[in-house]
Amino acid sequence: MLRTRLNEALKQAMLAKNQRAVSTVRLILAALKDRDIAARSRGVTDGIDEAEILSMLQTMIKQRGESIKLYEQGGRLELAEQEREEITIIEGFLPKQMSEEEVAAAVKTVVDEIGATCIKDMGKVMAELKVRYAGQMDFAKVSGAVKQQLSAC
Repeated sequence: MLRTRLNEALKQAMLAKNQRAVSTVRLILAALKDRDIAARSRGVTDGIDEAEILSMLQTMIKQRGESIKLYEQGGRLELAEQEREEITIIEGFLPKQMSEEEVAAAVKTVVDEIGATCIKDMGKVMAELKVRYAGQMDFAKVSGAVKQQLSAC
């Protein structure tokens, strides 16, 4: 479904002559094609699943965020603004982001269901959160919430 949305977005951007949207969606589709090709070596012939696509989009947003910082430090404000525009376009394909309260509740639920008690269970908890909530939360920030829920053993 997300693949269809991306292709439709490309067509709409081309019709609207929105160059920034066209180039950004093309970048997304190129990255998606690269991931699909890489997945073939794992035996996945119909392309990566929705969760992996959402993860890829979040990675793209993170990369652009890092670029913005570097451009601003270098005084290249026009390039930083381009990156912000790309982030806005990419975010349009992600589901609504969860609030801090929703993230805390999701973490608590997963910790309880898995029976995680120690910090050594953090990997299991994070993996389950990524499966259930792909694209809905920033997992770099979520790790702090998971650490708070788990005790050191």
